Amino acid sequence: MNPLTRRAARSAAALAAATAVLLPLTACGSAAGDTAAGEDTVVVRIPDPKNAGVLALGKKDGSLGKALAKAGARVEWTGSTGPFAPAAQALNADQLDIATGSITSGVTALTQKPGFKLFGATTPDGAGEGILVRKDSGIGSVKDLAGRKVAVNRGGTGEYLLLKALARHGVPADKVERVYLRPDQTASVYKTGQVDAWASWAAYSVAELGSGDSRFVADGAAVGSDNYSFHAVRTGFAEKHPKVVKALYDYLRTGSAAQKAAPEKYVNVFTDRGPTAVTGAARELQLRILREGGTVEPIAADDITRFESVARFYLDQKVLSKPVDIKPHILDAEALG
Repeated sequence: MNPLTRRAARSAAALAAATAVLLPLTACGSAAGDTAAGEDTVVVRIPDPKNAGVLALGKKDGSLGKALAKAGARVEWTGSTGPFAPAAQALNADQLDIATGSITSGVTALTQKPGFKLFGATTPDGAGEGILVRKDSGIGSVKDLAGRKVAVNRGGTGEYLLLKALARHGVPADKVERVYLRPDQTASVYKTGQVDAWASWAAYSVAELGSGDSRFVADGAAVGSDNYSFHAVRTGFAEKHPKVVKALYDYLRTGSAAQKAAPEKYVNVFTDRGPTAVTGAARELQLRILREGGTVEPIAADDITRFESVARFYLDQKVLSKPVDIKPHILDAEALG
């Protein structure tokens, strides 16, 4: 990435920095420590944060429940974290109230008559996102991707990172075969050599990098990524319950600063074993990303400009079929309540 701007100097913090978003839509119920619902209690539906991040710790220690209770609300964990595309559909269908995603997938979702607004953002993750290659792949540079297969998630972070890298290094996009896969389906395809590279972000790249078998041929910083992460709220929910949205925003902002200062307790929140845990080199990498990462902040004018640059790039690359007007979908979180 080019040297980061004032706000982007706090870069990094991908999806491990807070929650990501919805995959399955089966209800998981509310967590211990959340307030019991009364007749006037507002229920806010949020994807389960799994084993890492600000919301995971808030679920475990009850601090999120206490923060929301002051605003007359309680959380209901619905589904689990994952890419933003299915979460956007759930927001639009009134099956979810809050979600987190990347602006790359966000601008794609904003072309579909969105029922959500963006209310907080974190600067791009220059260290945790990038294009993974196996160390024995023979791929030494972005130009070596010509004639190869690269796994990406359609219209999201992966496709964006690949196209940005190719554009920066003068490789025609049609010289690289994009293999569209869901991120949770990609690891086995990548490891078995069915694709030559995988454009991804920290939620998936940390495990591959930590294994010692892979490296980035280019990371987010190297490709000049403007891939902010953001928090989104269902429009109808924000209109009815602005105080709840403000309480959640304040919690996320304070929590993200605490996570940056002392990330250890935000990793392996519930367990240090199993598929959701990170260990060894992967854990150390995750901690470094969080220490170098950004914090949740209100969406300012310069952020919107960078969101718009992502939308224009996607339009130029024919990922989008029409322009996206970002400003109507931004919520001033600090003015809520």
